[in-house]
Amino acid sequence: MAGAHSSISLTQKLERLVERAVALAKTARRNRKSLSGLNYYADKLVELRADAINIYRELAPVTAGDSSALGEMLDQVFAASTPLRARIEAAREVIISLRTTWRSANRTAREEEGLFPLSILSQTGRGYLVAIGRQMNGCFSQGWYDASAVMMRRLLEVAMIEAFESKGIAAKIRDAGGDYVGLSDLIACALNERAWSLSRECRRCLPELRDAGHRSAHGRYYLARREDLERLRGCCRIVIEEFLHHAGLL
Repeated sequence: MAGAHSSISLTQKLERLVERAVALAKTARRNRKSLSGLNYYADKLVELRADAINIYRELAPVTAGDSSALGEMLDQVFAASTPLRARIEAAREVIISLRTTWRSANRTAREEEGLFPLSILSQTGRGYLVAIGRQMNGCFSQGWYDASAVMMRRLLEVAMIEAFESKGIAAKIRDAGGDYVGLSDLIACALNERAWSLSRECRRCLPELRDAGHRSAHGRYYLARREDLERLRGCCRIVIEEFLHHAGLL
């Protein structure tokens, strides 16, 4: 079964499994085959049930009541003994629940489970930081890894600029035309700045984040993979959160 971060959401995957279970039951009935017997249809229903259970366990919880209700409806949909009419009615209820209560909850979960927690960015009171983070995490959850890396680079730049501005030393990162310097020069300035003391981990991670952003933005043949960004998740959290603290936003 595909992972939670492929191009379709968990709720959509579960909905498709429910639809397939109903279609399978209809076909088995038409061919006079029992879903409890030893045949293709019974075996296929077991496979669908296993996949549905795995996805159900990955869903972000809403409330205990909602989780229990969804679990009971899924049992009806995938149980071999459920009559066809009852299976269809349960499937309809599952789909309604997945498209309302569960879809909104799991959209938020995917945004939180990206490269940087939106809940932390929300604490800054800066809407543009939240917007950048949401795009970065959203791209990651959809499998658009180069786009996610580019947005990560942007979030890093903004967090660092916030820190320089907060200390009243923004002039140090402006060029002759008054514009902010690029990321490489920005990092060089941050590493040499005495207005703060960067942690050892932050100093180590900065070049790694820079290189990842540059490769995704400018690499002609480079295509980022999920594992490339997963290796950077810890660095992203350390560096951006540290600069937000230096900026006085956390």
